[in-house]
Amino acid sequence: MRLVLASASPARLSVLRAAGVEPVVLVSGVDEDAVAAALTDPGPEELVAALAEAKARAVLSRVDLPDAVVVGCDSMLLFDGAVVGKPGTAEVARKRWAAMAGGTGVLLTGHAVLRPDGSAVRGASGTERTTVRFGQPTEAELEAYLASGEPLAVAGGFTLDLLGGWFVDGVDGVPSSVIGISLPLTRRLLAEVGVSVVDLWGPATGTSPAPAG
Repeated sequence: MRLVLASASPARLSVLRAAGVEPVVLVSGVDEDAVAAALTDPGPEELVAALAEAKARAVLSRVDLPDAVVVGCDSMLLFDGAVVGKPGTAEVARKRWAAMAGGTGVLLTGHAVLRPDGSAVRGASGTERTTVRFGQPTEAELEAYLASGEPLAVAGGFTLDLLGGWFVDGVDGVPSSVIGISLPLTRRLLAEVGVSVVDLWGPATGTSPAPAG
């Protein structure tokens, strides 16, 4: 059994690897704007779930493995009543951080799991909600963060596991979901299509970590 990750996200890949899974990575290339435009007035959770499923389905036809399950994800930040995706430019990211600093937002991560089963496809989907409490970077810190380029290409304009983690005061919910993929939700969705997460663990799983300190 192999897990196919329908995402180019290094953060999602890193989370899965740290959790004992070495996925096959196939990038979906889905036109996210087109998927969103095809929906009729979607709510935030419906939108991220639809985008996650579109990514998984786009990859499914390219899977050439005897036993595999495809996982697609999409993340967006719900802040002040608006859904926020990737800033794209430093100017947009600067404006967003001016609004977010010292406040809270909800990181929504949609998940879709598809498993070929003969001529049929078994599927399950869901969305994880995690509250993010933002810190207040100084002007110099924010400019340095923007200059790194990191916040321009990530949902909400921040990361938890990289440079952006310095400016996040805390999260209420599932930390891995903020990074890009919720391990607890993914485990439940895999179970719905008949896959146990332990069957995806690599042979090195279970080795003792190095002592701390």
